[in-house]
Amino acid sequence: MATGIKDKVAILGMGCSKFGERWDMGAEELMVEAYLEAAKDAGVETSQIQAAWLSTHIDEQSVGKGGTPLSVALRLPNIAVTRVENFCASGSEAFRGAVYAVAAGACDIALALGVEKLKDTGYGGLPTGQPGTLLPQWGANGSAPGNFAQLASAYRAKHGVSKQDLKRAIAHVSVKSHENGAKNPKAHLQKPITEEMALNAPMIAEPLGLFDCCGVSDGAAAAIVTTPEIARAMGKKDIITVKALQLALSNGLESMHNSWDGSYFHTARIASKRAYDEAGIKKPRDEISMMEVHDCFSITELVTMEDLFISDEGRAVHDVMDGFYDAGGKVPCQIDGGLKCFGHPIGASGLRMLYEMYLQLQGRAGARQLKNPKIGMTHNLGGAPSMNVCSVAIIGAQGA
Repeated sequence: MATGIKDKVAILGMGCSKFGERWDMGAEELMVEAYLEAAKDAGVETSQIQAAWLSTHIDEQSVGKGGTPLSVALRLPNIAVTRVENFCASGSEAFRGAVYAVAAGACDIALALGVEKLKDTGYGGLPTGQPGTLLPQWGANGSAPGNFAQLASAYRAKHGVSKQDLKRAIAHVSVKSHENGAKNPKAHLQKPITEEMALNAPMIAEPLGLFDCCGVSDGAAAAIVTTPEIARAMGKKDIITVKALQLALSNGLESMHNSWDGSYFHTARIASKRAYDEAGIKKPRDEISMMEVHDCFSITELVTMEDLFISDEGRAVHDVMDGFYDAGGKVPCQIDGGLKCFGHPIGASGLRMLYEMYLQLQGRAGARQLKNPKIGMTHNLGGAPSMNVCSVAIIGAQGA
């Protein structure tokens, strides 16, 4: 019977490029920037890597097709390189491939690297695909801000939250993240904002204003994983292990009948429950030290607090306003600034989230370091609220 991967895989090293408008670099150079930090952190030579996973969402825009771009950029030793894509959860999908390969005993040391180069399009939003015959019938066909604005409306209606209270709550989410991002030299946006600025910003899709929407950025992030035994043999002291890694995909039912009310993410609730079971976590509100969640829009972060069972149903608005998720709160969220300040180079975001949790657990997060965190969780979401993919990862010190 399957028992999960708890403590079977250790993160040997991680790296992250500077995110932003990287006109100075192509996708290949961004991959190298993230990889060199990860390899140095891990203390490995490229020749020691036995398999790799590359995540990009828009291949023609970033690096072309297949795994060859990563192999060529890093001069990997003719090993297997698999390119993966799973909407905005692509980075987490690459990490899953590397982690499962090590857990299965297929290789000793594996690499996961995600990259996306979006700013070169000259377009302020994400490049869009052409809808096929069935997409208008079964898929979410509106803009991303429009889709997530509908999430806000559904949440407000279900829980009886006034329009003003919800706007203030999501403004607080944005202010909190920008305050954290101002302490992070790798973030795209590094300036604090005020609640007044957030509330009075230009409206994008009611109730989401300019500061409630994450930006478009270039960036890359990487993880090198192995077994705890190999990590110890290499002299590693503070070993960070994977406690759980779960993925849940919509089967389309949310879009086909009215049993789903549009106020939450069905897949997030499934993935988080599975992850807690795998990690042996019984009371996530008490046991999770910190989180990085997929705050493509500030309302998404707020709703996610309930989907991860940290806040009770309908209570996330109150927890947010009480500072529960602030840097000095009980469960800090987006301590590095989140998508809100990093932007969303799609293939890299999931790994960038893990990078922050990894640094925090090792006490290496600099000015934004939290006091003695034990367990970190990441939540990486892709697709529209009605049809999506959700990845939840939990990492912590070995034995924690």
